[in-house]
Order: sequence, then structure tokens, then C-alpha cells
Amino acid sequence: MSAVSGGMKAVFNYFLIGTVAILPIFIVMQILFWLTNFTLHAVFNIKEWVGHYWMVAAVLLSVFALLAYIGHEIAKLRQSLIIRMFDLVIGRLPFINSVYRVTKKVIDMFRGQGDQHTREVVYVEYPKDGVWVPAYVTNRQGDRYVLYIPTSPNPTNGFTVILHESKVVKSSLNFEEVTSFVISVGADFPKAQEVTSLPR
Repeated sequence: MSAVSGGMKAVFNYFLIGTVAILPIFIVMQILFWLTNFTLHAVFNIKEWVGHYWMVAAVLLSVFALLAYIGHEIAKLRQSLIIRMFDLVIGRLPFINSVYRVTKKVIDMFRGQGDQHTREVVYVEYPKDGVWVPAYVTNRQGDRYVLYIPTSPNPTNGFTVILHESKVVKSSLNFEEVTSFVISVGADFPKAQEVTSLPR
């Protein structure tokens, strides 16, 4: 029984890895689907076909299996042949290529695949002096930090700012811990003792 449970856990873990890896492709596909639907509906006035429930179930099962397979490839081989092939195709599309490249960079950063300096977390005074918030370091040029300041409870909403290094205080928090802090609106605050060292 434990072997079955362990196998199911491994499959779901691969599914999560595959889901994160496929996000840039998903965003690009959403743009392409929107353009297709807009063309069919607005230009040619063709109504959308609605499938049967068994067809929907088959599609969902196929998508789950595909994502789990991609996650398995990435976990075992550090790369996926499917994603590499998609990269080659998207690389030939001017506008879509830009969206895909930027999205992939952002997701790689949060997955821990970026440069070391883009995995830093710092505290910064925002929106005014004396109010401290944690921020992700997304880039750095010389003594200038590019920071993403997430807002609670949705860390995908926030602000991007550029500050001098003298305006930031380094933190030992990692990306996952900051994300948990933001989503929980401060209830889950690992290494909370750091705040006692922040300037007044």
C-alpha cells in the first residue's frame, strides 16, 4: 500500500513540475487561442463547437498525462524534448517569441533557475520611509537593484522599482518563504526575528 501511495505522490510531483515548466507555453497558447477565436467570431462569425462530456474528460486526462510526462523528463533529465521542440518553433515568431522569452525568464527565476543575485530577497522602505516590506531582487546593475514588491494576498500583483543598494537591507528569507509571508498576509513569517534589526 505504501508503494502505491509513494508512486501516486511521485506522479503528482511530476505533474506539478510539468505544470510550472509549461506555464510560458500556456501563456503563449492563450494569446494564439484568443487571436484564433477573435478571427473566427469577429471576422468570419463562426460559432464555437461544444463537445461532449466524455470528450472533455478525455482531454483533461490527456493534459494531465502530458504534464506529468514533461515533469518526469525535467526531474530526471533536467530538460524536456517537447519543450525544446516548442522553443524552436516559437523562436521563429517575432512578437510571440518576446512574450515567451520574458515569461520563461520570470518563471525560471521563481523556480530557482536564475542567476544567484536574482534569487536574493531584501527589505525596502515602501511606500514611505519607516514602512518596511520584503521584495524579490529580479535584476541588478552595479549598485542599483531592480526589485519586485509583491502585495498581499496575491503576490502576482505588485510594483517594480529601481533603488540604490544603500536603500535595501538584505534578508536570509528565500523566495518560497517570502511568497508564503505575502499569501498569508504576514501570519506565516519565517525568520521573523530579522525585523528587529531593521532601521527605525
